[in-house]
Amino acid sequence: MEIKTDIQIAQEADLKPIREISDSIGIEEKYLELYGNYKAKIDYNMLSKVKDREDGKLILVTAISPTPAGEGKTTTSVGLADAIHRLGKNVMVALREPSLGPVFGIKGGAAGGGYAQVVPMEDINLHFTGDMHAIGVANNLIAAMLDNHIQQGNILGIDPRRITWKRVMDMNDRQLRDIIDGLGGKMSGMPREDGFDITVASEIMAILCLSKDIVDLKEKVARIIVGYNYEDKPVTVADLQAQGAVAALLKDALKPNLVQTLEHTPAFVHGGPFANIAHGCNSIMATAMGLKLSDYVVTEAGFAADLGAEKFIDIKCRKAGIAPSACVLVATVRALKYHGGADKSELNHENLDALEKGLPNLLQHLDNLSNVFGVPTVVAINAFPTDTDGEIALIEEKCRESGAKVVRSEVWEKGGEGGINLAKEVLGLADRGHRKLEFAYNLQQPVKEKIRCIAKKIYRANDVVFESKASKAIRQIEDLGYGDLPICMAKTQFSFSDDPKLLGAPRDFEIIVTEAKVDSGAGFIVVKTGNILTMPGLPKLPAAEGIDIDSTGKITGLY
Repeated sequence: MEIKTDIQIAQEADLKPIREISDSIGIEEKYLELYGNYKAKIDYNMLSKVKDREDGKLILVTAISPTPAGEGKTTTSVGLADAIHRLGKNVMVALREPSLGPVFGIKGGAAGGGYAQVVPMEDINLHFTGDMHAIGVANNLIAAMLDNHIQQGNILGIDPRRITWKRVMDMNDRQLRDIIDGLGGKMSGMPREDGFDITVASEIMAILCLSKDIVDLKEKVARIIVGYNYEDKPVTVADLQAQGAVAALLKDALKPNLVQTLEHTPAFVHGGPFANIAHGCNSIMATAMGLKLSDYVVTEAGFAADLGAEKFIDIKCRKAGIAPSACVLVATVRALKYHGGADKSELNHENLDALEKGLPNLLQHLDNLSNVFGVPTVVAINAFPTDTDGEIALIEEKCRESGAKVVRSEVWEKGGEGGINLAKEVLGLADRGHRKLEFAYNLQQPVKEKIRCIAKKIYRANDVVFESKASKAIRQIEDLGYGDLPICMAKTQFSFSDDPKLLGAPRDFEIIVTEAKVDSGAGFIVVKTGNILTMPGLPKLPAAEGIDIDSTGKITGLY
């Protein structure tokens, strides 16, 4: 039997016109802005019309620490929403937009997989509705106005050596990490060290995802610190008088994007910050809109629960005033065996010893979700044909000892039908209610103590070592009055530690904090650990080499 690729499945799908999808959740035509037949933006002014409706229940999907074997978090999110839809419930799924960097790099697309996808898959994975472009241009407008201010007399006294604002582009390009620009003589600007981040790491992306409306967005943009003057005082976007133009550029990007799953479940796909270098959640506006339009919203947080879920709770839930009613922790037997030391080439063979050694990774994430944050959690095993009954039984036994149920999910192969058992378990948890959401730290704690709370409670580190550069930056952040902001940890996604090679659930390690900066517009403190990079590079064999298009416009190679 031929095994179809994700893009083949998506291209053969029978999509409904997006008007039918919007009608199914009660969106009036005047709030619908069509981008072709199968995708649309929803005017954020609709939120004021539905603001008095009771919110639905929020279901968070997260995962164990990623491995080359894959986990399937987005696939599980989509399939779970389809399964809940099959049970006759009013449900939406709310996801992030893919970044072109990983699409053409190593990860490929981010629209789900198999028979649990959001569509049109090619559009979502490529330019979609232009949000990434708008965010990049808005970010780079600030950079251009900053350098132009210096060129035109520098009334603000900006110190070119203390500029913190970087340009961005939505592609993995290591060549642009560290550059010297302004060459070419007096009329070409002042030469200085500079660099690019990937667009999804931009503070503009974080602001778009954390804004409640266009006025809130403009106010947040105005507060962005772009550098410091010769008196060591911060210079903001408001000082450059750029916030109005930036907000105008983002007017349409702020509107959530409406698409559908293969089974016609309504889906918001909006915003795309990475969870290893940013806060890793879709937009507050899309989530808020979903909660007003449906009884259940399934959403995901990027990478593993120590990154995406921690930031979802400690940053997004705090700022949006929301809380998940239930959580799904996704794992695969293959990935757990990899965490237990099994070679990638041997993951299709039963190996109970490696599985048992890898299970502490799952159990630590589970303990964090259930006992640190207080969110009732079910473990979803994203099924592979090579999984054995003995391996599933071992996972069930260990999770049962922790008070959690394990459900096998087959949504990749069967779509919503393969997630019915998972959906029933999740709905039971969500409808049962739970204790008040807890946070990993108190906002009033000193910055270093908040970082230690995350490192010790979530990662299980012995302690945190602050390099001198980071300590100096933290002192300045607190002196400027930003010490009460939440923490956005920038850390490798592959390990609880800051060393990507330490798999499983390592102990007896220290977290090394190398840098810290305040994203005063987004409203959090970015803390870099280890060798984390904000501009990735392409791998030796980039996914772009396998992507093609034929004379009819049909795209192949996306996955």
